[in-house]
Amino acid sequence: MICPEFHMNITNVVILFIVPKNYQHILALVFAVKEINENPKILPNITLGFHIYDSYFDERMTYWAALNLLSTLLPNYKCNIQKHLMAVIGGLDLDTSVYLANILGIYKIPQLTYGSFAPEHAGESQSTSFYKMVPNEAHQYTGIVELLLHFGWTWVGLLASGDSGEKFIQTLKPLLSQKGICLAFSETTLKTTYMAEYYDMYPHWIQIYQVIMESKAKVVVFYGETKYMLAMRDIVALGELENVTKTSVGKVWILTAQLDFKALTYQMNVDMQVFQGSLSFKVHSNVVQGFKAFLQAQNPFKANGNGFVKQFWAQVFLCLFPNSNTEEQASGTCTGEEKLEDLPSSAFVMSMAGHSYSLYNAVYAMAHALHAMFLSRTKYRAAVEGGMQEVWPWQLHPFLRTVSFNNSAGETVSFGESWEVEAGFDITNLVTFPNNSFVRVKVGRVDVEATPDQPFTLDDNRMVWHRSFHQVPPISVCNPNCPPGSRKEKKEGEPFCCYGCAPCPQGKISSQKDMVDCAACPKDHYPHRDQSQCIPKTISFLSFKEPLGMSLALFALFLSLLTLVVLVIFIKHQDTPIVRANNRDLTYTLLTFLLLCFLCPLIFLSPPERVSCLLRQMAFGLVFTVTVSCVLAKTITVVLAFVATKPGSRMRKWVGKRLAISIVFSCSLIQVGICTVWLGTSPPFPDSDMHSVMREIILGCNEGSFTLFYCLLGYMGFLAIVSFVVAFFARKLPESFNEAKFITFSMFLFCSVWISFVPVYLSTKGKYMVAVEIFSILASSAGILGSIFAPKCYIIVLRPDLNSKEQLIKRK
Repeated sequence: MICPEFHMNITNVVILFIVPKNYQHILALVFAVKEINENPKILPNITLGFHIYDSYFDERMTYWAALNLLSTLLPNYKCNIQKHLMAVIGGLDLDTSVYLANILGIYKIPQLTYGSFAPEHAGESQSTSFYKMVPNEAHQYTGIVELLLHFGWTWVGLLASGDSGEKFIQTLKPLLSQKGICLAFSETTLKTTYMAEYYDMYPHWIQIYQVIMESKAKVVVFYGETKYMLAMRDIVALGELENVTKTSVGKVWILTAQLDFKALTYQMNVDMQVFQGSLSFKVHSNVVQGFKAFLQAQNPFKANGNGFVKQFWAQVFLCLFPNSNTEEQASGTCTGEEKLEDLPSSAFVMSMAGHSYSLYNAVYAMAHALHAMFLSRTKYRAAVEGGMQEVWPWQLHPFLRTVSFNNSAGETVSFGESWEVEAGFDITNLVTFPNNSFVRVKVGRVDVEATPDQPFTLDDNRMVWHRSFHQVPPISVCNPNCPPGSRKEKKEGEPFCCYGCAPCPQGKISSQKDMVDCAACPKDHYPHRDQSQCIPKTISFLSFKEPLGMSLALFALFLSLLTLVVLVIFIKHQDTPIVRANNRDLTYTLLTFLLLCFLCPLIFLSPPERVSCLLRQMAFGLVFTVTVSCVLAKTITVVLAFVATKPGSRMRKWVGKRLAISIVFSCSLIQVGICTVWLGTSPPFPDSDMHSVMREIILGCNEGSFTLFYCLLGYMGFLAIVSFVVAFFARKLPESFNEAKFITFSMFLFCSVWISFVPVYLSTKGKYMVAVEIFSILASSAGILGSIFAPKCYIIVLRPDLNSKEQLIKRK
């Protein structure tokens, strides 16, 4: 109980402190009071003191201590007017603070809880006496969930103690479920009041131990207040019993802030190796200047009224003081030369722990509130001279709610809306040593002032894990993760964390582990063969740079050159009978357009752009139409020539250049009309095909209107068929230079090529469709060139003796 004493013999202000035998908490209290009393800026002319009561984890003892405090307040119940109760600092465990609140709340006496998490309703009304020096427990829930998600632990166990443990499990379960984390088991230890009850519950401990060790879950979250640390010790110790199945599998213990390895004598001999690598949530603490030096100065022979130091000294150093009346055996006599820093950390730590830090801040919060309250009084001096009887505990509430100060660690301490300090949690990693000592290494923080999307930080590089783990960080899942390329498949009757793996359907991928569903790749990507990633498709079109395009281009150039050679031969021998006999001008026109036919594929091999797409089919259609029209004109000319030679024939007037020009012009004009309609309604345009070939984006030309495209081909086919029919019937006319038989064969080849073109064109994909059309153009044009002009070139070049007028009029 803290008792501020005035230097002017004024009555004392009293604050209660319930301690669970943790000596550092007492020293933090003493250190804070000492600093305040030595600081002339805080409570000048007032000396703080304290009284300490122990609840012994017992409800009756706690109520007795609370009633004893009220003896300084209740009328007709004052036994010591030198004490003046102003505030109470509650104990480490929740029950102690709640029991105190039942009585202190009636008189509106402030209670600052430094170790336990106050009930949710605390701080909601002015009648409530709770001021929480610890952060909201909801932040700890958030930290636990974020910690599990950080390491990918989705299969965990929960172990809780007492009534508050049931509430912890009920609160945490839905939070875990929302984040895809399942519980392998959930166990609650029974609430115990007396030490003897722990030993009566050994069968229950054995059952819990078997559940924990037989579970596949590598992570166990333990929730319990300080007094239930004994339960944790017993559960772990059960592994040494002969009648319990032993398991060497290590576990990662995640310990909540309510639980601590208290500095008790029995712990100095407890094997701490099982807790190697444990992760603990601790109330945030910082380095307080001067505290370590204060601890180092502690000496039982210079106690200065500290009645706890000798008892603590004897326990941790296993020694006896001179003139001690005890008959207990010890290792030696206490000399005062022992040093606290030489103790293993299982017995005592030199750095200020989280609860000690909260207690330190609680004392300062009370002192600053008192200071503000005195400054607000118009008659401050009268208040001092008149005594503390004029100051009452309930008057401190408005000043506690608005208190804000910077402590010696440089951190701001103030209460939020729920009358709780706006602080977070430290995450520590337990590193143990062979002598059962341990060190808590701070590896992370749950910061309430951080951004909502990142309230949690953790340094993985500083983590130490249990030596039994072959893989770090360890994996704690119900079943192995589904690898990329597969998806999770629910198992009937199992939690959602337990699932099977099914391969992704064809055409879909999963790029991460444990994907719920597979996703289709973007249009410009295709799935890798293991279906784990999308690969960009390569852009493809038939061009001069690839072997197929280069071969077609060379073939087209060769045929163009050959056509040019034939044209030169005919021009050079233009006055010979064989050239003159078959309409020389029409022959030149046919050869010229055949040359253009062979050059048309070069447009098809250029990159598919707007201009090239418009020229492709239009140029091909018009050039071929003129070519076939010339063949038709030559066929009709041959027929009319034989008919006109008969005596009395009226067909003489139709034989001549005008007829041929008329046929070519009229037939070509119809095709021009089709092309004009095509360009005006739905012209070809550049397009990309992302679906025909899985791994390629095929650039090509969309025909726009396939109906008009096939009309263009159909009209050419119609002209070819007419030429074929006419030539077929004129093939037996008796003339040495009769072209009908050659035209018949050429049109037969022409029609065969283009009839075969349609099904082949429709069955191919991508750039091979273009290749099929180019090949059809070259093959049909080559058929005309070879069938009609090869025999004539043979005669002109190799058999000039047959190229005479006598041979022209010769009859078979």
